[in-house]
Amino acid sequence: MADVHCPDCKRTTEVVLDRGAGDTVCSDCGLVLESHSIDETSEWRTFADESGDNDPARVGGPTNPLLADAGLSTVISKPNGTAGDLLTSSIGRWQNRGSNPYRTLIFAFQTIATMSDRLGLVATIKDRANEIYKRIEDQKSSRGRNQDAIYAACLYIACRQEDKPRTVKEICSVANGATKKEVGRAKEYIMKHLQLEMGQSVEIGTIHAGDFMRRFCSNLGMANQTVKAAQEAVQKTEAFDIRRSPISIAAAVIYIVTQLSEDKKLFKDVSVATGVAEGTIRNSYKDLYPHIPKIIPSWYAQEEVIKNLCSH
Repeated sequence: MADVHCPDCKRTTEVVLDRGAGDTVCSDCGLVLESHSIDETSEWRTFADESGDNDPARVGGPTNPLLADAGLSTVISKPNGTAGDLLTSSIGRWQNRGSNPYRTLIFAFQTIATMSDRLGLVATIKDRANEIYKRIEDQKSSRGRNQDAIYAACLYIACRQEDKPRTVKEICSVANGATKKEVGRAKEYIMKHLQLEMGQSVEIGTIHAGDFMRRFCSNLGMANQTVKAAQEAVQKTEAFDIRRSPISIAAAVIYIVTQLSEDKKLFKDVSVATGVAEGTIRNSYKDLYPHIPKIIPSWYAQEEVIKNLCSH
């Protein structure tokens, strides 16, 4: 606190500096004597990647440990037509003559980041996908292959390894035109090379129907109670030998619980939300039908209501 003349109090009073807002306030009457003031003192916060690093530097782009130069190389910008650009233009031409050995990696990381953002994936999945691509690129074995399918496959594997799986159809929706077959082949190719590199099988996690449930229910705008019932029901399906893919089971369970609610959904609605074909959902529903009384929570629907469900 310091002493400053206050025009309202008409005398010298103590003032309080609000460093968050940059305001100087009179401690007696509350008048703001100065607003948005600039703090010219030193700033000792750290903006480094490592929490143990106390270097207060706050300039430059983020480092990338997957690049040999950590992604901190210098690029000469193009001339903008002003006087004195002759030297800049010459340096730029010399720069362009030398090929950037990391150009392929940088472009791949940017593409994977764009795909991750469009799918709403967390940073750990994006980083894992970048790491997988870097290991494949180091082997120089992906030349001539559909790179969009390679990027998508890396992202698919990363989602599986981080226990946040996405369907191949969801991955393909952001894969710049790569088809499910191309992404599937790229996934098998990547898995094969990772196994050769590590000398052992690569685990990518097991998919469960419950992994997709919350996201699919959100796509349909289902009520909280219905979502809770669907999650409980899909967990109980694991006790039965239902030979359907986890995604198909999830879609069928969603259809069942909505039929027992006031907000009923058609096969078409569930198909759009889950990406599973209507015929597949219908067949999965038939397989689940004998087990419905055992998988639907008793608090959600009465036995009489469950018996009224159609068998086809």
